[in-house]
Amino acid sequence: MTEMLLTLISAALINNVVLHWPLGVDPLLGTERRQVHALGIATTCLMLIVGMLGYALYHWLLAPLELTSLRLFAFLPLSVLLITPLLKLLAKVFSTLSFEGLWPLLLGNAGVLGLALINAQDNHGFFHATALSLGAGLGFWLVLSLFSDLRQRTLDNDVPLPFRGLPIDLIGAGLIAVAFLGFSGLIKT
Repeated sequence: MTEMLLTLISAALINNVVLHWPLGVDPLLGTERRQVHALGIATTCLMLIVGMLGYALYHWLLAPLELTSLRLFAFLPLSVLLITPLLKLLAKVFSTLSFEGLWPLLLGNAGVLGLALINAQDNHGFFHATALSLGAGLGFWLVLSLFSDLRQRTLDNDVPLPFRGLPIDLIGAGLIAVAFLGFSGLIKT
């Protein structure tokens, strides 16, 4: 149980899919402020489901049949086919949030596919893959929220003309990544 909790915290803070590996940066830069939490919830749920199903598909079907080289061709349709039903389910459960227009952001999120490939590569067990998937999704949501707040602060302040827009967003993402480096000594293996 302790190992699962450490995996969850490590995936959210230390080995963040957006900051440690540059996966899922497109939704970070392309989301609107009002959809931050909707995108965070949707991405967390999608990462959890695809991570668990991808692990099961790889280790319980592809590996025994010696078809491991087809993992990318199995994970990509799995993640794409789950987006629409997931968004419909989340729109019913969280009726106050707007999940409209999130389909392209979830489709272009390389973090979901990258996480499924990482889970397939690691053979630490199904529960480890579940903790890693949930931690990666929560870490993505945390970075998305922090980045949205930072973006709002830069819009409210006087930023020099050459740094407005994407340059200040990239500088802000870099500063958040440096701040997350402070968590690197949190868990020692």
